[in-house]
Amino acid sequence: MKKVNFLMVLVTCFSFSQNKQILYGFSEIPQSLLLNPGGKVKNDWYFGIPLLSHIHGNVGISGSTVYDIFADDNIDFNTKLQNAVYNMKPTDFFRVNQQLEIFSGGFAFGRTYEKNEYLSFGMYQEFDFLAYFPRDYAVLALEGNQTNINRIFNASHFSAKAEVVSVFHIGYNKKVNDKFTFGARGKIYSSIINVNSTRNRGNFITMTGDNNFYNHIFNLDLELRTSGITSLTDDDSDFETKDLVKRMLFGGNLGLGLDVGFTYNFKEQWTFDASLLDIGFIRHSKDVENFEIKGTYTFEGINPIFPDSGSGQTADEYWSEIEEDFEDLFTVDSTTTKYTTWRPVKLNTSLNYAFGRKMDETCDCLKEKGDYQNAIGMQLYAISTPKRPQLALTAYYYRRLFKGLRAKATYTIDSYTFNNLGLGVSAHFGNVNFYVMADNFLQYKNIYNAQSVSLQLGFNYIFNKNED
Repeated sequence: MKKVNFLMVLVTCFSFSQNKQILYGFSEIPQSLLLNPGGKVKNDWYFGIPLLSHIHGNVGISGSTVYDIFADDNIDFNTKLQNAVYNMKPTDFFRVNQQLEIFSGGFAFGRTYEKNEYLSFGMYQEFDFLAYFPRDYAVLALEGNQTNINRIFNASHFSAKAEVVSVFHIGYNKKVNDKFTFGARGKIYSSIINVNSTRNRGNFITMTGDNNFYNHIFNLDLELRTSGITSLTDDDSDFETKDLVKRMLFGGNLGLGLDVGFTYNFKEQWTFDASLLDIGFIRHSKDVENFEIKGTYTFEGINPIFPDSGSGQTADEYWSEIEEDFEDLFTVDSTTTKYTTWRPVKLNTSLNYAFGRKMDETCDCLKEKGDYQNAIGMQLYAISTPKRPQLALTAYYYRRLFKGLRAKATYTIDSYTFNNLGLGVSAHFGNVNFYVMADNFLQYKNIYNAQSVSLQLGFNYIFNKNED
């Protein structure tokens, strides 16, 4: 039970696409540096409240939703299931992403009075699951092969991966001048669990047989790679919860990564920024077990003629022979070969226009210097995936409502929907910062029909550079 309890807490309790369009560029929140290490810094130092500084969860599905299948609309369930399957493509996907920040902090330093350099650090745990819709497998399961003679079913439609990983990171940010800021962040990954099957190839076809009614031909190149699973599932293993904690603290399969980014004010009110995240890899060499089916297999099906009673073969023996023939058809090779996985690289870039200076109460006029109260802009997000990149385009409005309270509203077009409305709020109570962000508000009226839902929140203790 010790093996299961920690994993269940880790994966399910926090599991709610990795796009954080509301947090990106929200410079009053220290965690925005995780999205752009070259972003603007608004504090002298901070530390995140352990386990509460950043909690993020997102679940999304492209194509048919749960409501399409289970809605109480007097339509036959089988009809709805068939419609859902036929309306989806093999590029449709289901994704779950979750992040929990364990600890974090940062502080400004430098030789000048301004302290124009900044060091940030921390550690977080992340769970990521991605599965593409296996359309040909689903059609074969619904229709069978009798009505699909000579149809080629594509085995590559099955593609999925899942991973639990901890990440320790240190970032450096430097404000070169009032126009340009750049930064970089180094990462050490410790993979706790990895399961991936994204390099599948081959096909399956049913043809008219020579020695039987049908001849089934499998031309397969299927592979499942795992690390960190065998010790959890082996009954003879003495693996315990503390061993999972060790994996989290650099005892798992290790890897390296890099984030880079910059911010450029090319005009007083215009800003362009960009970042590349998770340029890195993980080398899986511990607790590895891989499975592979490769080759061409032919199965002529069940002999429709039951043997005569005088042949000496019983019914049990007849069906056992059929079962053994089918099981022996496929040769599953098991190996412990080391392998490397590449992290999903993420691109963020935005163009921002700021306007509306704050009033100076001493003269009842606009301040000549200082931050603007409003900003509008566009942001592009992209993430690499096994089949094709996933993209999102966001328009946003940022507003400093009053001292200690900021808000950002977003409208996003992404792989899930064309009407994603989001809102984020950051509040400062003295030196304590609290923020909460959510999107897809229009879909909350029927959560079962939602293409995606997302939530972020956190608490930090911040010592700001200024008080306005």
